[in-house]
Amino acid sequence: MTASTSAPRVRIQSEDFDLSQETLALRADDGGVGAVVSFVGTVRDQVGGEVLSQMELEHYPGMTEASIEAMVDEAFQRFNIRGARVIHRVGVLPACAQIVLVLVSSAHRGEAFQACEFLMDYLKTQAPFWKKETLASGARWVDARVTDDAALARWGIQSANAQ
Repeated sequence: MTASTSAPRVRIQSEDFDLSQETLALRADDGGVGAVVSFVGTVRDQVGGEVLSQMELEHYPGMTEASIEAMVDEAFQRFNIRGARVIHRVGVLPACAQIVLVLVSSAHRGEAFQACEFLMDYLKTQAPFWKKETLASGARWVDARVTDDAALARWGIQSANAQ
């Protein structure tokens, strides 16, 4: 086990995260890392042409972390990666705030890109989060999208979350 895999792989938190700091921690003391791929998701300031003021995210503590940990394990089985980290924020987030970070390290970029995309496709459809958008017209819960289910299906995982 490298130092990068001894740090927590999954964190659910209300606080913001620092991409540079998290990348350094993932790579720490692992000279075999040749690539680090990152995805940072942010809260859009508009949805369907309406101004979004905030997004509220809820989760089941313990269950959410365990679900994401299982998918990180799956990423290690499917791809030749050296480390992975997922940070997802919860609580009330203003427009343009960072919401999710997925980091993957590997010896070569291809595996890191694939594993990062795999983890994001999983997070969008399977991770137990509930999102409520607050727009000028009022607040509403966000449903899963058919396109997200289709993205997950290309990895051989079926989802029926979309309405």
